[in-house]
Amino acid sequence: MAEDTDLANLRGTALLDALDRVDGLGPEVGALDVNELADAVDPRELGKDDFRRLLATLIRLAETAPAFSLTKVDPTRFANLVARASRAQLEAVVAERVLCERVLDEIFARMGAHIRVDRARSLHAVVHWRLSGGAGDGGYDRYETVISRGACTVSREMKEKPRVTITVAPTDFFRIITHQATPAVLFVTGKIKVKGDLAFAAGLVGYFDLPKPA
Repeated sequence: MAEDTDLANLRGTALLDALDRVDGLGPEVGALDVNELADAVDPRELGKDDFRRLLATLIRLAETAPAFSLTKVDPTRFANLVARASRAQLEAVVAERVLCERVLDEIFARMGAHIRVDRARSLHAVVHWRLSGGAGDGGYDRYETVISRGACTVSREMKEKPRVTITVAPTDFFRIITHQATPAVLFVTGKIKVKGDLAFAAGLVGYFDLPKPA
């Protein structure tokens, strides 16, 4: 990497270009903070493919430097990145099969930390999620969330009978979890399909304290 490249002073596309040249085993990695990098990138100022580039680069660096794992990006910053990304930028992420699955895995893995215990304490409900464009049976990525006694657990295996099955495109799912769209609106416009308890599905987001973009 060029000696005159100071990552701390770079923003936007210039930062992404510099990150592309970073060696995951190089000494400069130790001086970088994944949350500071997230703060330095505003998807609204980037091109169609640049949000995908950012996530792909973080995943590449995390292979040798775990501090760059998406799990290290705090919830509000992660919500900001996704919420500020355009539909075209999100679709570029979705189009890269492996990257899309990694982002979905990250979002579902965080669900347990965002459950509203006060609202879910007496609830037991199983939700099956089908994300279109996946590699699984029928062309879906599938996740099972079990909300029980104030906790939420997630599995890639469908183990229990669902109270509701929700089918949605990944791009629209990203918009739901960052407060850019509501399940009700997506339902009436045909962008989300619900099988089972419609009333429960309509209020499902209310059982989670999802980070709101700043």
